[in-house]
Amino acid sequence: MVTFTGLVRSLPNDPILALILECYEELATNELAALREQAISRFGLTDAAIIHRHGRLVPGETIMMVMTLAPHRKAAFEGAQFLMDYLKTDAPFWKQEETATGARWVVTMPKDKDARSRWIG
Repeated sequence: MVTFTGLVRSLPNDPILALILECYEELATNELAALREQAISRFGLTDAAIIHRHGRLVPGETIMMVMTLAPHRKAAFEGAQFLMDYLKTDAPFWKQEETATGARWVVTMPKDKDARSRWIG
């Protein structure tokens, strides 16, 4: 079994007060369920779970958790990495950071797109 828990980050050189995640809950639930099934099928997982919070979260709070279960550790680790990479880039959430100077929308970083691209093809 592999688990990964993601926390809201605030960087010393670019601090945030909060991260606000908005979603259409039914769409998000369906998308995450489809992603879970894809991981189970692709990596031969015994089971997988995705928990993703939304609303206003402050630095240090848990934002998401991925859990994978497989007969062999390689499949469990790869399945978890696959889920995390897709959640970072394609999860159906709109993210906005609250800062001391105002709010700004979060865009997908090139490094996150690069991490996800290894699973394509």
